[in-house]
Amino acid sequence: MLRSFYNFHLEEGSGPIINPFPTARERRKVPVVAGRSARQSGGGRYRPSVPQRRPRRIPDGHFNDLFAALRYHRDRALLAFWVSNGARASELLTSRQRDPLPGEQLLGVIRKGTGAFQQLPSSTDAFVWLLLYQSQAWQAGVPRAGHQALWWTLRRPFRPLNYHAARAMLNRANKLLGANWTLHDLRHTAAYRMARDPELALTDVQWVLGHANLSTTQIYLPAGQDEIVEAVRAHHERQALLARTPPSPAPGYRADSLNDLFGVSR
Repeated sequence: MLRSFYNFHLEEGSGPIINPFPTARERRKVPVVAGRSARQSGGGRYRPSVPQRRPRRIPDGHFNDLFAALRYHRDRALLAFWVSNGARASELLTSRQRDPLPGEQLLGVIRKGTGAFQQLPSSTDAFVWLLLYQSQAWQAGVPRAGHQALWWTLRRPFRPLNYHAARAMLNRANKLLGANWTLHDLRHTAAYRMARDPELALTDVQWVLGHANLSTTQIYLPAGQDEIVEAVRAHHERQALLARTPPSPAPGYRADSLNDLFGVSR
């Protein structure tokens, strides 16, 4: 409607010299200037570009609630690995029983896209939960061999765990909490934790996450809203404390005289 309004006044000569609401076809046109193609904006003046959404991560408090809602050691081990090594959900499920190296805190996975085998550093807690799960699984009769899958269903007939079963496991915990976290949110959470660590180089995080470009890893650098709110609250608390703190006397001034001057009670 607005485009038609401006077209009418443009034809009548009573409006602007250009229509600020171009059609899709007009936006695709690329004029030639001095033998070279000139780039045009993808939108009109009143069509601002939509800002890129930040990856959704799970705040620490909510992650603790999610972890507590899990019933089995297998599920706890899965979440501990996802949130510590940043593997994609499908990548973690490719691990074989020979791939965990608890002494070196490494877990091997097959990378999505490239199909390359990569060993990812993981937390010690993840290996503790893994050993507890494996002990129960082997006692229950899950096949035990280095070439066998690492993750299995919990009930007979035992089958290697697939992505849909892992997602159903997380959805059961979500239902208890009234949440809607996804498996990919766990990867975002791991990426955010690593990228925000000042002692960890961003190029190292890029390698762990398997990003082809460093710019993809950089999207995890900005602070989340909850962290910004806490930082600003702490700022106001420091300002209030500073306002209540009496000034320190400069050399040559007596502290008791300044106390009398500013009305500080003794």
